[in-house]
Amino acid sequence: MLQHPIGTTPAPGTRLDGSLFGPQNRCFACSPDHPTGLRLKFHVEGDEVVTNFVPARAHEGAPGVMHGGLVTTVADEVGVWALIALLGKFGFTGTMNSRFPRPVRCEREVQGRATITNKSTRIVQAQIRMVQDGADCFTSTMSFILLNQKGAETMIGAPLPEGWKKYFR
Repeated sequence: MLQHPIGTTPAPGTRLDGSLFGPQNRCFACSPDHPTGLRLKFHVEGDEVVTNFVPARAHEGAPGVMHGGLVTTVADEVGVWALIALLGKFGFTGTMNSRFPRPVRCEREVQGRATITNKSTRIVQAQIRMVQDGADCFTSTMSFILLNQKGAETMIGAPLPEGWKKYFR
């Protein structure tokens, strides 16, 4: 089992959401303060990071079906949070190899699950699953690039906010 850097092992009830990055975090997927964002929250179960989300009709593409781009957004976010919660690192998405075996239905809970499958000093690979009604709706192998602070600042085109600095190598 992995050692968790957030309090060694995150205690039950440890807040795992965008508030870890400070009050100015504007992440569409995880900021608890984003006015139109998804406001995802996460928790650790063993060596997986998990989020639960109920897509609204406002998230649909085809009638009654969550837009595939938004499904991918949730999956990408739970993958990044696996790095944050399990490794204490932030990574930028490098690659994803994904499948949509079933549609994600709106107005029914979907669970995102991510686990780290391989890691080096520069690349972390994670396996992500989106599960609804007991069946996989989306699966992906994603690679995340770990940058140092200077590389991250180049990537975003600005200095890193203070609350982000501790997550870069």
